[in-house]
Amino acid sequence: MNPEKQNIVQFKSLVKRLIYLFTTIISLVVVLFVVLFFNTSITAWFQNNDAQLDSLYVDAEKKVILQNEMAKFWKPADITLIKDSTLKQEVEYGKDLIAHTSKYLGPNGSVKKITNGMNCNNCHLDAGTKPWGNNYGSVYSMYPKMRARSGQVENLYKRVNDCMERSLNGQPLTKDDREMKAMIAYIEYIGSNVPKGKEANASGIYDLEYLDRAANPIKGKTLYDAKCASCHQVNGEGIMAADKTEFTYPPLWGKNSYNTGAGLFRISRFAGYIKYNMPLGATYDNPQLSDEESWDIAAYVESLDRPKKDLSLDWPDISKKPVDHPFGPFSDSFTENQHKFGPFKPIKEAKKKK
Repeated sequence: MNPEKQNIVQFKSLVKRLIYLFTTIISLVVVLFVVLFFNTSITAWFQNNDAQLDSLYVDAEKKVILQNEMAKFWKPADITLIKDSTLKQEVEYGKDLIAHTSKYLGPNGSVKKITNGMNCNNCHLDAGTKPWGNNYGSVYSMYPKMRARSGQVENLYKRVNDCMERSLNGQPLTKDDREMKAMIAYIEYIGSNVPKGKEANASGIYDLEYLDRAANPIKGKTLYDAKCASCHQVNGEGIMAADKTEFTYPPLWGKNSYNTGAGLFRISRFAGYIKYNMPLGATYDNPQLSDEESWDIAAYVESLDRPKKDLSLDWPDISKKPVDHPFGPFSDSFTENQHKFGPFKPIKEAKKKK
């Protein structure tokens, strides 16, 4: 065979090999694609990875939104910046009275014996400074103000004594008492960074959405025993400090707890309070209870006996009663039991129609 023909044969052979190789590669790609496309476990793996990535992005976005929201929460005015030594001393005494009320005014109080042994701090956490911890952020800015419960314009003196007589189930202080002046000085100072007539962010108690059902005390008992009893005890009596001057963990019902006139006796107030504060360590960005759990625990706690308060002068205009005020008479046809435990949405809708 001459060299020219030999080259032609070799070229044809090379072309055939290349065509075979190319065909093989194409076939393998097609087979691999078919396997991947129709293999549900592999497809699901890719989908799960996408879902996980989406979840991570969503979580990160929520975290940023939450951090931005919390950055706007009210913070108390700094007591250490007070230059007037007399005012500073009075404000610091007021803070100590809020934090350890019973040491001064409780059953074994060093100043007077006029309260039940609870501290203002038991309801107004971190001496009234914790976000959504029933804090005092909007108290100074909003008082004096008209309150439908009394039907009167109330000042801070009246507001403090409401807590003394209701939450602490005790006796009022006089306007001239050093303790009254100190507590008011403290409340005014820490809230002095909020403009008059404005409400501070994250002040007071968080308003939980109403359930579509009544809050359930039976479910609440199971939850209470699991999540609350270690501190407040199974019988709700709380734990007294070793020196017997105040409670380490306050009673939630019984003779030493807040009475039926206290704000926290309203189930919505108690549910909103524990949602972002309980069990101990819970915060707005790290709650430990669901909304339903909060409502049911509140229903259980509020279903139990506690000191009674004469409320005959409360709510002179009964149409102004909140939907969860638990005592009649009412300006609607809903029962006292529904006003106490819900469901509250029908009551709210009826109020709107009126």
